[in-house]
Amino acid sequence: MGSFSKLLLIATGGTIASKYTGSGLSPQISASELLSYVPSVTEFCEIDTLQPFSLDSTNVRAAQWLKLASLIEDNYEKYDGFVICHGTDTMAYTAAALSYLIQNNLKPVVITGSQKPIDLAITDARANLTDSLRFAANDRAHGVNIVFGGSVIAGTRAKKERSKSYNAFSSINYPPIAVIQENRIIFYIDDKDRITGEPVFYRTLNDNVFLLKLIPGCSGQILETLFDKFDAVIIESFGVGGLPDYGSDSFRHAIQRLVSAGKIVVMATQVTHEGSDMSIYQVGKVMKDEFALPESYDMTLEATVAKTMWALARSTDAAAFRNLFYQTINHDLLFR
Repeated sequence: MGSFSKLLLIATGGTIASKYTGSGLSPQISASELLSYVPSVTEFCEIDTLQPFSLDSTNVRAAQWLKLASLIEDNYEKYDGFVICHGTDTMAYTAAALSYLIQNNLKPVVITGSQKPIDLAITDARANLTDSLRFAANDRAHGVNIVFGGSVIAGTRAKKERSKSYNAFSSINYPPIAVIQENRIIFYIDDKDRITGEPVFYRTLNDNVFLLKLIPGCSGQILETLFDKFDAVIIESFGVGGLPDYGSDSFRHAIQRLVSAGKIVVMATQVTHEGSDMSIYQVGKVMKDEFALPESYDMTLEATVAKTMWALARSTDAAAFRNLFYQTINHDLLFR
């Protein structure tokens, strides 16, 4: 990639492309219109545009993730990098999903958006879009990352932690890849030289996955209602991870039935930082040892969900699923 890069901007809707309507903000601004607000980017890159859909990101799901991965695969040889404009609410899920669908990737796939529409006088949209295109045009950039609020965050490590502020996204349990300050990119993690071989694109996900967030007093009987409907259940438990026993042993019986039927049960934590470790307390260790339950460890919840969908599409065998789930992909997992 040279100093003047050819990039593909993929617009998908979101706040960055929204205008006010009588029913609230909704995506209205096209990909080419977005570029008209950042004319200075033509100094360092040439940009083509695509608009596969225009959605509030609340309405983005696995079908759109697969569409985006397919578009990048189809155009991979034509461009030096890709920038996706996307709504913030599910951006971290999309970034995680693309991290699993596009692997061993020497080219940058950057996802960005904004908290305010790009056509407002005061907005973060123009800075975020300019930063994203600048990062995608950089020789050292690669893989799937979110660029937002001056931070470059690995696609598997991003979480939206603020609903209104411009610094909406944090990098969870991992340092930012880089920061962008006054048009200068400062890399903290520069590991492009470790990638060898060709990129690998995956074309399927199994989104028949349910996330159960535990609350005190929750009964394992709720898992029985999910038995016929889902291929995998992610249980978002308390602290470092465990399953309650209020005397009925309902969680143990339900998980035994799920696992015996070939369903996948993944354990995660409601705590954002520092991750799970079910081996610490009896409430976690006994269940993990008996059923060989995979757990998220230091992965974000968004990465856990997307990785479960990716691994489940490769295999529903418990041992094979665990092997896939515990692969480190785009910095998603440090300890296990």
